[in-house]
Amino acid sequence: MSVSGYFSKDYGQARERFIEASSQAGATLSSYQCPSKGPDGETLSTDVAWHGDQDAERVLVTISATHGAEGFCGSGVQTGWLESGLYRDLPEGLALMQIHAINPHGFAWLRRVTEDNIDLNRNFVDHGGSYPQNSAYDELADVICPPTWDDATIAETYKTLRSYADNHGEKALQAAISGGQYSHADGLFFGGNQITWSHETLMKIFTDKLSNAQKVAVIDYHTGLGPRGHGERICCHKPESQDLRRATDWYKDDITSPYLGTSSSVELHGVNVFGMEDNLKHADVTVIALEYGTQSSQDVNQALRADNWLHLYGDLNSAKGRGIKRQIRDAFYQDADDWKSDIWNRAVETQRLALEGLSGT
Repeated sequence: MSVSGYFSKDYGQARERFIEASSQAGATLSSYQCPSKGPDGETLSTDVAWHGDQDAERVLVTISATHGAEGFCGSGVQTGWLESGLYRDLPEGLALMQIHAINPHGFAWLRRVTEDNIDLNRNFVDHGGSYPQNSAYDELADVICPPTWDDATIAETYKTLRSYADNHGEKALQAAISGGQYSHADGLFFGGNQITWSHETLMKIFTDKLSNAQKVAVIDYHTGLGPRGHGERICCHKPESQDLRRATDWYKDDITSPYLGTSSSVELHGVNVFGMEDNLKHADVTVIALEYGTQSSQDVNQALRADNWLHLYGDLNSAKGRGIKRQIRDAFYQDADDWKSDIWNRAVETQRLALEGLSGT
């Protein structure tokens, strides 16, 4: 099978193929049912495949669909790793845990968010304390998510956002929109005011499966940021930490850090790395997001804004609604052979480096 064949057309096909490939590979499978349903009333689940010794102390974890609509990429890599037979090269004493569609609602509905409009990768904050403030988002909230979506509104709001960037800088605008906010529940990049199901499920999987682990590598697959097809290894461990130094060593200095200003991402509130670090205090944990570019940041943001409007005010079954769903799909998944080949090659290289790092002393 060609590399392009590893990627599925939708969540339903992706889940079916992942489960079949996992079964054929002899993996131990577990499923966690999501409380929401799919567009056709179907059951949605996060599925976990474990390869290798159940008591392994060194484990590579791969995650797809943290941001649901981005799940095509990670699911394709996870399924391809099995269908290609690469799982057979697992070094002795190591295990592989594949978490497929941690945000199945977003994957099935072609949304970046969970069933409660929460950005899972902004949800890992202390929900018992005060929330991070994003005054710039507060200022721009009605511009970012207007109640109407037509050519005139798009042009007018774009002009306002560009004016903000001209006055404060591109990174300031990026941080305002995507850094995470906790005061506009219907808005973009909302981190939530409670733990969402996908957050709870991810931590349950870690607790259930990784209690014996001493060294854990995590690769979380993302799309939508950076040059088309380029896989940026983004590391959100804090500067000067042993975890960041270890990631730098494992990936041959080919990583970036939002904290050091070397990443296409700005600093984010509530990323899942914080939850993983807290859950795996008994282990050395090395986490990266492997982020692949698709379209320009302007096009991706416009797709997200359109999708937010659609689910608040629009009709999913209208011609306009279907057009917006095509727009959001294209923003996070490039259904093209060259893009899929870039995703695959970088993923294989990255997972092999992670396994080498886990195998070291």
